[in-house]
Amino acid sequence: MAKAPRTTYVCQSCGGVTPRWVGRCPSCNEWNTLVEETDAGPPPGSGVTRQTRGRVVNLETLDARGEAPPRMPTGIAELDRVAGGGIVPGSALLIGGEPGIGKSTLLLQLCASLAKAGHRTLYFSGEEAAAQVRLRAERLGLSKSPVLLASETNLSNILATLGDDKRADLVVIDSIQTLWADMLDAAPGTVSQVRAATGSLIRYAKQSGAALLLVGHVTKDGQIAGPKVIEHMVDTVLSFEGDRGHPFRILRAVKNRFGATDEIGVFEMAQQGLREVSNPSELFLGDRDANAPGAAVFAGVEGTRPLLVEIQALVAPSALGTPRRAVVGWDANRLSMVLAVLDARCGVSLAQHDVYLNIAGGLKITEPAADLAAAAALLSSLSGSVLPADHVYFGEISLSGAVRAAGHMTTRLKEAQKLGFKRAVLPAAGEIEAGGAKITLQRLSHLKELAEQIGPCQ
Repeated sequence: MAKAPRTTYVCQSCGGVTPRWVGRCPSCNEWNTLVEETDAGPPPGSGVTRQTRGRVVNLETLDARGEAPPRMPTGIAELDRVAGGGIVPGSALLIGGEPGIGKSTLLLQLCASLAKAGHRTLYFSGEEAAAQVRLRAERLGLSKSPVLLASETNLSNILATLGDDKRADLVVIDSIQTLWADMLDAAPGTVSQVRAATGSLIRYAKQSGAALLLVGHVTKDGQIAGPKVIEHMVDTVLSFEGDRGHPFRILRAVKNRFGATDEIGVFEMAQQGLREVSNPSELFLGDRDANAPGAAVFAGVEGTRPLLVEIQALVAPSALGTPRRAVVGWDANRLSMVLAVLDARCGVSLAQHDVYLNIAGGLKITEPAADLAAAAALLSSLSGSVLPADHVYFGEISLSGAVRAAGHMTTRLKEAQKLGFKRAVLPAAGEIEAGGAKITLQRLSHLKELAEQIGPCQ
């Protein structure tokens, strides 16, 4: 007699499993996230069998010599930079981003570039019909590219297509949340379906040597939807960021087993698709108003790439009992800390002022070395004094007011010098390579020195 399928309840936020329904997930404490699913068997292509006796595997030592993984250049320099020099055959990449940010456009340009170079590329679209993808390709001028296209969401059909013909060099799935395995009694996009589809496709990529690129939806918080285990399963996780009010798009490597993490590639959305930006520092500073108070240039580093960006601040008297604090492109908690240090350690109080801070160009900054530039912009706006146009700032501020050293100081200074800046305001600690950059250095050990230099409030 066949065994009846087992019914479980799976949390759509964390992937936790419970034998019965409850209102609150016991794993992540989220409400109303449990969905009933029936485990009817392993998904196709997963390799899971009922075999109980295993086989002996070969063991190796740590000093075993191995060759560096080969690379497949994409023809898109910014994408190659983020991926670590090209896409590794047999690897799995996951790219996420908000709707309409340009993920499908970037992947279509990638497929066309590899197809023109002689690589066999397959594009499976689960959200659009094949005719819609052709219209986008015609708009981008890529309709003559030899890209193989199909509109399919059934996991079994996709695996059968991949295994029936000769090996592909690149397989794009747009998107992973639309696939479904008929062996699982669950709706497409649920934790079980997404996990099963990802596992089966990654297994195919590892066995065949084809590079796999998955598109993932994101939640309202900007996180890739589905269980976190998917990000652990793939080799590379890319985040496609951007502000709809700006044409710039940032491709960021959140995880990369074959390259540096937090590496970024900069694109500009144009009529003919995404255009590479080889010098993002010059682009972000292109519309800069050097005669306005409250603007400081921050010399930052994203991954291995130096990046100069303008930090804008506006400090105005507040008519409210609780002054406003608005931040765009930076951590709001970091701003609160800088304001508290200015008040407690430097005697500069902004308790009766509204504070607005903005990172020009729609870029999001996460490194703490931006503290000094943000503090300089705030002091400049408060005092009404204009900061010198040829100055750059970087350094981390501690709770004591001390300015701490930042990493890659020589790289930051070289980028500033290349763009014509004459003086750098930086921490007193930290080593700089001899002859690394011919730029005047102003060392600060405490934030109070910067407050006294910019001048008293008007």
